[in-house]
Amino acid sequence: MWFELRWGITGCLLLTVALITTVFYNHPSTSNVTIFFRIVSILPETNGRVAEIFVGASEPVAKGTPIFRLDSSKREAAVESARRKIAETEAQILVARWDVVKADGELRQANSERQQTVDELEAKQELYQRNPSNVPFREIERLQERERGQLGAIDAATATKQSVEQRISTLLPAEKATAEAKLAEAQVELGKTVIRAGVSGRVEQFLLRVGAVVNPLAFPAGILIPEGAGYRSLQADFGQIESQIMKVGMAAKVTCVSKPFTIIPMVVTGVQDNIAAGQFRGGEQLIDAQQVARPDTLLVFCDKCFHEGSVSRAIWRKSSCISSRENLPKASKAIRESAFAFLTKRQRGAASDAGSATAKLTGGPNADTAPP
Repeated sequence: MWFELRWGITGCLLLTVALITTVFYNHPSTSNVTIFFRIVSILPETNGRVAEIFVGASEPVAKGTPIFRLDSSKREAAVESARRKIAETEAQILVARWDVVKADGELRQANSERQQTVDELEAKQELYQRNPSNVPFREIERLQERERGQLGAIDAATATKQSVEQRISTLLPAEKATAEAKLAEAQVELGKTVIRAGVSGRVEQFLLRVGAVVNPLAFPAGILIPEGAGYRSLQADFGQIESQIMKVGMAAKVTCVSKPFTIIPMVVTGVQDNIAAGQFRGGEQLIDAQQVARPDTLLVFCDKCFHEGSVSRAIWRKSSCISSRENLPKASKAIRESAFAFLTKRQRGAASDAGSATAKLTGGPNADTAPP
């Protein structure tokens, strides 16, 4: 009898295989679901020996909170040296002002001596014109030579005064500005000895001790997990064959090991267009497609459906999870509402961006006013 029913049995098997394939194709699932998060390494910008520690091995910190301090004796000496240099420059400015007074007095003295010489020369020349025998001509030549020498002394005194004034107005202020810049640089280097938290978060595995020498190129002193890192979305890997049906706005559900027996409703918020296996770094060898041993997967981003507390604190970072796609008509009311809300918000954002661009192009009432 089975021989007579062979076509029916074969047809049933083919239909069963086709049904199972269709179900699994339209309802993909994966166990490669987790929450990736990036940490911030706690590293000093310079080498040094640890002098003080302000936090424990694991505790929350706010942005700007000091974590540890390096030995700063050398940098404090550099700051003090820069301050002394500024004080020295200010003292030089004060001394130079007195030099101006001195140069001004020397210039007045030179002018007075020249005036006396000119008066004496004019008197001798007048006597010589009346009676050449009263004044020797050699005396007149001597006075004329003295006047020329005194003119040179006046020029030298004038140049000395101008040089001191130029030093006060240009050179010494430039030296003071250089010293102030060195002071600012030394203060910046001194500030680098105190390592602070760049973002708010939590310090983990901070096992540094006083007296240890730290090097930014060797190893980090600890790690800082930023606040909210990893709580934004889940990352799931699906097969490349699912790229035809995985779309943004689809409903999904997730369950994780860190929170068992709990179904967490999710919405697909993004699908990565690039496959990780296709990336490469430039080198000295040609790329061979056979070097890719196995095909990579499709990365899908899933976001929470409800308020902050339902997902963000429900599972641990890097927790192993299982995700599956759910047909929107068969999904629960909450998941459908969340998916529709996400799609509506995205469409409104796209429409708003398009409207803003159109207003700017057409010069509408909300367009940015710019000079022609």
